[in-house]
Amino acid sequence: MEAEMDLVTTLDEPDRRAPSPDSPGVTFFRLVPGCRLPQRADRSAAGTMPTRAFRYCEALTSASAFGWYLFPPIGFSLMWDGGSDVLWTYQGADAWFPLKVAQFPNFADHFDRVAPPEFKGFSPPFLAAFKEPGVVQIWSGLFARTAPDWSLLVRAPANLAHSQGYDHYEGIVETDRWFGPLFTNVRLTRTNAPVEFDAEFPFVQVQPVHRSVYGDALEAFQLVPGLDRFGSREWDDFRTTVVLPNVDPHRQRGQYAATVRRQRKRRGSPRSQSSRPGDPA
Repeated sequence: MEAEMDLVTTLDEPDRRAPSPDSPGVTFFRLVPGCRLPQRADRSAAGTMPTRAFRYCEALTSASAFGWYLFPPIGFSLMWDGGSDVLWTYQGADAWFPLKVAQFPNFADHFDRVAPPEFKGFSPPFLAAFKEPGVVQIWSGLFARTAPDWSLLVRAPANLAHSQGYDHYEGIVETDRWFGPLFTNVRLTRTNAPVEFDAEFPFVQVQPVHRSVYGDALEAFQLVPGLDRFGSREWDDFRTTVVLPNVDPHRQRGQYAATVRRQRKRRGSPRSQSSRPGDPA
């Protein structure tokens, strides 16, 4: 994953230029000093994907690479008693602490030193335990802003296994008009044992979603109720995708992947094009 870091453009101040209309124009803002930067999600699912899937399954690799990885700002652990109480500790601490609302270590003082006077005392919390049993909110240490009409889907990393001690809640945040902490909510599923979060391993993937493709837009869809309603186009495509590959003794593996990659190359993959100076990657 380290090879991806050179694709991040670091700005001394926010870029005020209008992004391309077809670009999500994502800018991440790091508030917690020293926390790991966001990183383009990886086609190999951080190196965990089976080799055969990586070579031949373009659907899997494309989904894995769609978005950006976020990392915990520090290594920490949670422990839930199965009822209303959650404990937490973090790298370098020598004790467990009851969790209601917790600031990132030393961040409140840093925030008050840097923020204008009217914002002092308003540093976002790092962790918060909800009233719902075992539900915890975790802040990434980041804010984000997107181009108009673009939102961020906050979810578990795609195709990347994580601890069985928690599940993610997914959410779509309209980051073009809400500038706030980029967090995720998790539901702890393991009791009376530490659930660890590694600062060097992705715990969230954020994916750009245009507002035109969710909400009321999803009310309009069509359904073909049975095989007898297939038309000539559907049967022609069925022949191409199902029949011919199975009767061709010389068929090579990964034909779909090869076709998609050729088409992407002809269109010009965004990752192969250099960004304008100052553009967020």
